[in-house]
Amino acid sequence: MITYFDGGMGSMLNLKAGELPELLNLTDPERIYAIHKAYAEAGADIITANTFGANRLKYDNADELIRAGVKNARRTGKRVALDIGPTGKLLKPMGDLDFEECVSVFADIVNAGKDGADLVICETFGDAYELKAAMLAVKENCDLPLIVSMIFDENGRLLTGADVKTACAIAEGLGADAIGFNCGLGPKQMLPLVEELEKCTSTPIIVMPNAGLPESINGKTVYNVEPEEFANYMVQIANMGVSYLGGCCGTTPQHIKAMIEATRSIDDVAPEKKNDTVVTSYSQCVNIGDGVVIGERINPTGKKLLKEALRNKDMDYILREGINQREAGAHILDVNMGLPEIDETEMLCKSVYELQSVLPTPLQLDSSDAKAMEAGLRIYNGKAMINSVNGKKKSMDEIFPLAKKYGGVVVCLCLDENGIPETAEGRIDIAKKIIATAQSYGIDKKNLVVDALTMTISTDGKNAVETLKAVSYIRNTLGVNTVLGVSNISFGLPNREAVNTAFYTLAMNAGLSAGIINPNSKPMMNAFYSYKALAGLDENCEQYIRSAAPIEIVTSTNEVDLKQAIIKGMKDESARCAESLLKSAEPLEIINTYIIPALDVVGDGFEKNTLFLPQLLMSADSAKAAFDKIKAHIISSGTPQVKGEKIIIATVEGDIHDIGKNIVKVLLQNYGFDVIDLGKDVKCERVLEEAIKNDVKLVGLSALMTTTVPNMEKTIKLLHDNTDAKVFVGGAVLTRDYAKMINADWYAKDAMESVRIAQEFFD
Repeated sequence: MITYFDGGMGSMLNLKAGELPELLNLTDPERIYAIHKAYAEAGADIITANTFGANRLKYDNADELIRAGVKNARRTGKRVALDIGPTGKLLKPMGDLDFEECVSVFADIVNAGKDGADLVICETFGDAYELKAAMLAVKENCDLPLIVSMIFDENGRLLTGADVKTACAIAEGLGADAIGFNCGLGPKQMLPLVEELEKCTSTPIIVMPNAGLPESINGKTVYNVEPEEFANYMVQIANMGVSYLGGCCGTTPQHIKAMIEATRSIDDVAPEKKNDTVVTSYSQCVNIGDGVVIGERINPTGKKLLKEALRNKDMDYILREGINQREAGAHILDVNMGLPEIDETEMLCKSVYELQSVLPTPLQLDSSDAKAMEAGLRIYNGKAMINSVNGKKKSMDEIFPLAKKYGGVVVCLCLDENGIPETAEGRIDIAKKIIATAQSYGIDKKNLVVDALTMTISTDGKNAVETLKAVSYIRNTLGVNTVLGVSNISFGLPNREAVNTAFYTLAMNAGLSAGIINPNSKPMMNAFYSYKALAGLDENCEQYIRSAAPIEIVTSTNEVDLKQAIIKGMKDESARCAESLLKSAEPLEIINTYIIPALDVVGDGFEKNTLFLPQLLMSADSAKAAFDKIKAHIISSGTPQVKGEKIIIATVEGDIHDIGKNIVKVLLQNYGFDVIDLGKDVKCERVLEEAIKNDVKLVGLSALMTTTVPNMEKTIKLLHDNTDAKVFVGGAVLTRDYAKMINADWYAKDAMESVRIAQEFFD
């Protein structure tokens, strides 16, 4: 049977100006209980405690509010879900909240509410990294079932860029007991998301839509889907095999009652087990079974320049290697910091952090040190490859618990206490042992990739044959994906590239899923694309064969101009480039020739969904580093600074969420506008006062909560009645039509549209 959650809380409370929902757990508990009771009487099986926004970043007495919230829900006699929502802040490097601090914030919530709760729901998460922090906090501090519900836009993306498949892989890897969606969209808009999730998840699905899209009627926010229509859509969703149903903003006990009556006879169907071997970054997923290239260049073995860079903590060198490999065609990057004279844990974490600041490419964390591996996995933003475990008991006892806790795809080396077997049969036996042991830890074979180990043919001519036999058996008989460090085959031989290329092709034909190679090698990449084309595995590769077009390989270089440094999000490089250009060029020339064009390229990519918020913000940060150098130069030269056009931005009264507003601020400043940030929970009268005092002609207003949109409408009216200022608005609860209803001059669907509005207004 389907299990039913309740519906919206904030929209039911009809909050007055200045009221915050979680405070009512103490100041007016009967008001909260009445809503819980209404949902219970409507038939909800699970009552969600009024704890969504209760955390120490927002309240000094968060623990007390959480305990009271759980107690109020418990009075209904129904099962209680401890509700955990986002902190309202962006995590580093995009924002200023440290990952471990974020875990700690969520841990406090869990510890305050776990004793009275039957399960935990982490809902309305739009950032997979913050969701990871919340899930770790839950798993580390209680053993309650954990349901994860995320907020996607109409393009099927999280705020930070993950699509459904990527987000699902991350949440499943971290051990969610159910995965799904809430908020942001109505049931009709969620239908394609549910269809996509059903294709990729092996866990039960939860769906809790809004009651359609918001509208403004007589100064009050209402939603446009009535209970009967809501129930009809939820029947369609239930028939897709959903296990949990509920409602979010705008839904009422009437919506929940109608939904339950319409779907009660529909049995929930557990999703079929999916067997894809998937690794991800924060925004991209790679299916190992499709055949992938793992870039080998960030590994100090045999690389003098990289060793020197590691000793000097030269992150720019590592970033350039990562960027070059991605541009050359690598799908995943191997990251190995195993140099005896450095702190491997520190450098692995720093490299993971920096690489993920500028690249959306998934990483393979490569270390024989379990301590370093855990540190890297903990801060990794996505579902990583873990390189590696082997057949030794000590290795499996160290690595498999890490893989179980943090998620990931484990590279399994076919060696044990007796070394590397000479024969394929010996390596296959070790593979079987590792697979069986992994299963005892609860790790499915879809999250394993076996390395049959490439031994050089310079010592034994049969080494290639035995490796290929093992690869074929492991992939085709055991049904586990495979990986090889390809270039080891030619160690000690002349003309290594020719040997590597031939072996690589043979290995792919035998069943090699992933090759660890140098993507900057044109022959190796030609072999990869040619094999996939000839085997009919990739239409684009087939086109390549027909046209005989050369594959462009990016070579490592220390030369990056300012425009490219900003586009790639290389903050330190941007500062250096700007400093160098200032020796021969005027500040305005640098801004107009390099900085603004770079931001336009990134902004265009963001608007076209080819890059996402993390890259947008990293590029903005890099532009700021260049601007800082330019400003310092202008001040030292005595040239008067020219201020840009003034814009006020604010989150409206009653709303304490400012992620969107802060993103808009960063981008507007980088485009040269003088931004007056009034902060969050800003009274309508203060916005008007500041607009008059500073003679501001353009104001941006943000709201995330349904209950605070009327204050946005009030602020707009005050500005229009008393000034000639124009207003643009944005926020998760708004739509273009809704913005018109409340008489906003523009609706900005995202931060880049805010920039475009400002540019056109002041043009």
